[in-house]
Amino acid sequence: MNYPNVVRAFFMIRENRFVARCRLVTGEEVVVHVKNTGRGKEVLIKGAPVVLQYWDNPKRKTKYDLIAVKKQDQWINIDSQVPNQLAYEGILDGQIQLPDLQGEIVLLRREVVYGQSKFDFYLETDQGEMGFVEVKGMTLENNRVGAFPDAPTIRGLKHVNELMQAKQAGYYAAVLFMIQFEAVDVATIHRDMQPALAAVITQAQSEGVAVLAYNCHVQEGEIKLLSQIPFDVDAPFIDPNIDEGKKALL
Repeated sequence: MNYPNVVRAFFMIRENRFVARCRLVTGEEVVVHVKNTGRGKEVLIKGAPVVLQYWDNPKRKTKYDLIAVKKQDQWINIDSQVPNQLAYEGILDGQIQLPDLQGEIVLLRREVVYGQSKFDFYLETDQGEMGFVEVKGMTLENNRVGAFPDAPTIRGLKHVNELMQAKQAGYYAAVLFMIQFEAVDVATIHRDMQPALAAVITQAQSEGVAVLAYNCHVQEGEIKLLSQIPFDVDAPFIDPNIDEGKKALL
């Protein structure tokens, strides 16, 4: 996926979940739309290089979207809309391999309601299989470990529980984590942030729900799917946002 009309800037402050202020390389201060409601505290720090997408649209409240931020030597895409698009294309072209499916996918439909949830994808195969895939974007990283979530998610917990119900009813079910950066060795659940999610993911895996992760190559105005990354719910992860005193106790 390519972003047209991108410009470099530096992050200044996040005013709320949706709005931040950045400074263009020209020195101009601009108000931008943050395309991710996650906390992002470890990357959205004052002075961090960011990439903005410019929109010449008088109907918009802001002229810019914040789409990526640089952490050390790598760009991290924070556009919450891009994981679903990459997953859709990756599943259709076969770059994303869903484990345990016997047939070839002949139908992939977006945003389908099942029970009390709306899953990202509904699929059918030429072997008569039917199933659901829920996609979650992952932007939190520390020491080459990617983790989800960076804030507690009631919606995510609900989705996994309903995927288990779908699996018990005979559907195929999978959780797909799209890692929006490249430098990662393993993906996991941020257990300290949401122990209940780690527990339900563990249960889901034991009941046959597939859990997989793929990373992405990110440049200033581009993001593209790379390869599958191991998912290990028990992989240790230290939140880069916790203070040094707490780190010393771990």
